[in-house]
Amino acid sequence: MRPNYVLGGRYRITKSLGEGGMANVYLAHDLILDRDVSVKLLRLDLRDDPHTIKRFQREGLAATELVHPNIVSVYDVGEENGMQYMVMEYVKGMDLKAYIKQHFPIPYQEVINIMEQVLSAVAVAHAHNIIHRDLKPQNILIDDKGVAKITDFGIAVAMSENALTQTNTVLGSVHYLSPEQARGGMATKKSDIYSLGIILYELLTGTVPFKGETAISIAIKHFQSEIPSVREFDPRIPQALENVVLKATAKKPADRYETVSDMASDLETSLSPRRASEPKFVPAPDVDDGETKVLDKSALNSEASLKKPQPDEKSTPKPKKRRRRHRRLYVLLGLAALLLAMIGLAFWLGRPQMVTVPDVSGLTVTEAQRKLSNSHLDMGTVKKQSSPDIEKNLVIKTSPEAQETARKNAKIKLYVSTGPRMVKIGNYVGQSYTRAAALLRAKGVTVRRQNESSNEVSVGSVMQQSIENGQRINPKKTTVTLTVSAGQRQLQLADLIGKKKSQIQQYATRESLNISFKYKYDNENKDVAIDQNPGAGSTVKEGSTVVVTLSRGKKPDSNSAPKVEDFNVEVNIPFQANDSSGSNKQSSNSGVNIVQIYIRDHDHDYGTVYKQLTIAQDTQVTIPFAVASGKNGGYKILRDGKVILSDNNVTKNSH
Repeated sequence: MRPNYVLGGRYRITKSLGEGGMANVYLAHDLILDRDVSVKLLRLDLRDDPHTIKRFQREGLAATELVHPNIVSVYDVGEENGMQYMVMEYVKGMDLKAYIKQHFPIPYQEVINIMEQVLSAVAVAHAHNIIHRDLKPQNILIDDKGVAKITDFGIAVAMSENALTQTNTVLGSVHYLSPEQARGGMATKKSDIYSLGIILYELLTGTVPFKGETAISIAIKHFQSEIPSVREFDPRIPQALENVVLKATAKKPADRYETVSDMASDLETSLSPRRASEPKFVPAPDVDDGETKVLDKSALNSEASLKKPQPDEKSTPKPKKRRRRHRRLYVLLGLAALLLAMIGLAFWLGRPQMVTVPDVSGLTVTEAQRKLSNSHLDMGTVKKQSSPDIEKNLVIKTSPEAQETARKNAKIKLYVSTGPRMVKIGNYVGQSYTRAAALLRAKGVTVRRQNESSNEVSVGSVMQQSIENGQRINPKKTTVTLTVSAGQRQLQLADLIGKKKSQIQQYATRESLNISFKYKYDNENKDVAIDQNPGAGSTVKEGSTVVVTLSRGKKPDSNSAPKVEDFNVEVNIPFQANDSSGSNKQSSNSGVNIVQIYIRDHDHDYGTVYKQLTIAQDTQVTIPFAVASGKNGGYKILRDGKVILSDNNVTKNSH
């Protein structure tokens, strides 16, 4: 797979991360969610096997159900040009095999911490009835923060079915293969437990228990040879910790832990001083299938007669010697009792002194150290981790936990909060709501949509965001509201007939309508509406023009009335762009001009607005005038409250 190839129209291949027995892995970039991912492609020699392909797809889809911080997330499963691929979380770090090689010897508590993460992940998989079947250090990743993540749940079944025919794969997997799998039997949840026991063995010793020239020779050792003792490799390892290895790797599944959770519980207390004298784990012996054998009475009498001393008929009793023997016996018994008492006293006096771990959660590191010191305990390593509940730089918990017992002067590990996981907010104004919401939800942010009408912003685009670009938020406590354009608002026209001019102008301003007035002599009072177009009840968009005819009053006598000439004047109104640079917010009024037109003629004066309109570009308007003979008219045009055009000598012939 070459670099820059875009898989599925979405995942741009960056480089190769490695090759495995079943698939090749690449680093890629998700072009939609803008994040790095790892892409696993089924190997060429397996792409024509329909059974393997079916398993790959089914198990990959099943793995998408496994949501756990210690499991590599599977985001997508698909096919392109016959290539079966799986898209997963990209973990920046190394696999556990390399980690052991680089960090061995690993402190016992760190070994337990790693195993507890792995066990927690496998427990979730088992709860979904998914068996990994190929647990090994190469399938466990350790990121740069020390978090363990299991991978390859998606193709575990396919791998187990092909492992014995692929030398490279099986040499990596057979070291961790359970006896029942080595015999060709079906893998169960207890098969995973066996593999986990081998991984624990390798963490403690730096090597695998069985080695050989061929995969078959190693597999035979799994069901014939006993697991070597980890305490022979390192006598300091507590017996309780070795017992976890022995019980997990018992040859018979019945002798192993019932569940992964049982193994985790046993491992958690394996370093406890209370288990210091624990005996070595020995699997239960096989039960004899034959009947119980009972010795008859004569045999019992015969056996008893062999043990009972017979009197010597020729000898004579010697009571003095017998009494001396009795006295020596009593003296020896007394000395033995005294010796046992002294040993018991020495053990009692030499036993480790135990103290209770205090609760230091919610304290600073300094305060926690002081409280531990008051309880005769020392502060151990400090591990940072995020917490949605505990403030930054305060203690979350300890290991061992509060109220548990620990050896006096033991080192107690502190887990200190880095605060909640914070998410950086980008600039989503101008993007489609669908894309912006997807980007935010991928980061765990709750998104709320709020619609708002707009004449300038296209439908579905983000106009405004509640959190500014560059801010960091706690996604569990903060909701991001995106204001989205719903396009131009529509409304039903009111009945304007009978309304006064001033009332109509107020209505037009309130509903963002443009009103064009015409005049006509009528019996109604002057400046009262006698007609409108469109009519009452019509649906119009915000910003539309409504023509309203006003009454001039009763027509005067033709002899006394001055001659009024009607004519139109064309005026170009220039648009002025607003300066909105540096802002992440956009309102429904940005990028537009509010324009008012005042006219003076036979029917109007400068006291009231003739027309108000909203423009987003240079706009030409037609102004109707009614000017009496020998008189002139005038107009003033205001843009955002400032006069930009005016003419106080308007006549029919002047324009």
